[in-house]
Amino acid sequence: MTDLSSSVALFPALQFDLVTIVASAGGIKALAELLPLLPADFAAALIIVMHLDPNTASLLPQILDRMTALAVKDAEAGEAIKAQTIYTAPPDYHLLVKSDRTLHLTQTKKVNFTRPSADCTLTSVAECFGNRAIAVVLTGYGHDGALGIRAIKQHGGRVIAQDPATAAVASMPQTAIDTGAVDWILPIDQIPLTLVKLVQQNGE
Repeated sequence: MTDLSSSVALFPALQFDLVTIVASAGGIKALAELLPLLPADFAAALIIVMHLDPNTASLLPQILDRMTALAVKDAEAGEAIKAQTIYTAPPDYHLLVKSDRTLHLTQTKKVNFTRPSADCTLTSVAECFGNRAIAVVLTGYGHDGALGIRAIKQHGGRVIAQDPATAAVASMPQTAIDTGAVDWILPIDQIPLTLVKLVQQNGE
């Protein structure tokens, strides 16, 4: 595994370049509590991966857009990651980050019975962003994200899990916690302030 502990900064003024939030069942409600508490000047980029119906057009960007002052869009293949932008994984595609810090969409086989898979996204983020990545695991069924956060941690990034007691479905955050790779276990309303402190106050 490549050691990216000295990853080149995408946004040099920040401690962390990218926050990846993963969720499944109950995720919209959790995001409705989290995103409005992020300030309009939150300077890092964000990726949101949710388990979506592959047979239905996603309204996730439009739904999230009503919750935040940040720009929200479905990820497009080949686009460069920009600050103050939330990228959502489209239905039936794994969303990956390439070494040149651009986004990539693939329909390779399902992982953890789902596509998009949190593990796929988080592993690619870990390999690209190293110690400049933050992962956040919210409510959901199953164990998707557990392998991905191990990769984030192994590459020097930070991991936050929603307190399972505050999650609509505890499986995903609890499985994340059980890996031993989680740095903070927080109720949903404390996650935004922690992200702001990490990203915009140099991780202090």
